[in-house]
Amino acid sequence: MGEENRQLVPGMLEKRIADVHLTEVRSLLSLQKLVEDLVHEQTAPDQDKVDVELQQQYRKELRQKLKLMPPKEIAYIIESLEPNERLVVWNEVKEGADPILALLPDDVLEELIDDSHYRNERTAITAFELRDGRLRQFSVEKPEDLEGVKPIWVDLIAPTKKIRAWIGNQFEVDLPDPGGLTDLEASARFYVDEEGHTHLHSDFLLDTRDESRNVPVALILQNDVLFTVRSEELPVFRLQRARARTRPGYVSSGGDVLLDLYAADVEYSANALEDVYAELDRVGRQVLRSHTSDQEASAILTAISEAEDLNGRTRRSVLDTRRALSFLMRGKVLSEAQHADVREILRDIESLDGHTAFLFNKINFLMDATDSAININQNKDIKRLTVLSVIFMPINVLAGMGGMSEFSMMTQGIPWPLAYTAFAIAMIGVGAFTFFGLRFFEKRSAHSRKLENRRTD
Repeated sequence: MGEENRQLVPGMLEKRIADVHLTEVRSLLSLQKLVEDLVHEQTAPDQDKVDVELQQQYRKELRQKLKLMPPKEIAYIIESLEPNERLVVWNEVKEGADPILALLPDDVLEELIDDSHYRNERTAITAFELRDGRLRQFSVEKPEDLEGVKPIWVDLIAPTKKIRAWIGNQFEVDLPDPGGLTDLEASARFYVDEEGHTHLHSDFLLDTRDESRNVPVALILQNDVLFTVRSEELPVFRLQRARARTRPGYVSSGGDVLLDLYAADVEYSANALEDVYAELDRVGRQVLRSHTSDQEASAILTAISEAEDLNGRTRRSVLDTRRALSFLMRGKVLSEAQHADVREILRDIESLDGHTAFLFNKINFLMDATDSAININQNKDIKRLTVLSVIFMPINVLAGMGGMSEFSMMTQGIPWPLAYTAFAIAMIGVGAFTFFGLRFFEKRSAHSRKLENRRTD
């Protein structure tokens, strides 16, 4: 055997071993997928439990098999698998996977480590072209979909690095990563670059039944074409798309779309404040009742805290919108008609400022009232304990005397059951006398206060 063949033998052997392991991994992945499909199809709960246990068993077997493989072999397997299967294997080996990443090609590497990729079920690119005064919406999945199209708005949800790259090359625009929008300083959120493109990074309100939060959105206005980049769908954008598609002449340029997005955000914020009003009215009726239990007070405090959080996030969103509109008015990117629209939106924002300030005051009042109700309940509990202490104090003195040897001497000649029964009756009588005495003096004091109040009135 020649020297060259001797060098090829180890490489061929490694390749065949890797192919064998690749076949085994594919078999395990196929079994997992088969069991997963059965879980969705089965209706019997016992069968579901068995299928889930089988699925976990196959996953454990896959994990153990991958632990025994060298990084070079795992990299080869990941590269050979389908995209969906890659993610399953990657999730099992990504802890301490730097040696594996160093061996993967760039396209596979980007697919695995791009944060947006893990949201690929929500990734969407939508372009809007102006036709007969209306926006015509169409989905974009590849660069060829944009050929011969002149959109005025390109909307990207959770785009990957690869998508941002080919969209950027198509329109000569630099699109940011939506995951890094929150890292920007406030001073760098609104600017015009050297090529005259306007960049704005604003927070839009997202109010759901489970939570409320502010979602950062990048808006880039370039040559009257608007690009929006965000990490998830927002109600404001759905509203804008519906209006522009159904109303002729609603928008005529990317600048109009930009202003209408901010106007829709202000309208959405106003609706959120109405929800806060309704929630505080409901809570207020509970707080101002004659009696509020500790459990009810705890639920009320939770509702007030959620209302305060939503009110604060709404105020933040509106403040951010005001800053963005002020920046646009200072620049030279808007027409005279658009300046008038901006002034109208700013007037709406000013009206919302008064509402948010009023809600903060109402929230503070309800919080104080709830704290007062809790304190009243605690005072009532302490009062009950004090009354019990006063009632049992003479009984404790008698009980101490009854336990002394002198009591046995005093009752000498009297049968002990009779003596201790009489003693117990005496203690009960003393306790009842103390209790009814306290009630009498308490009612007498309350009656005296009522008479005094009537004389004062």
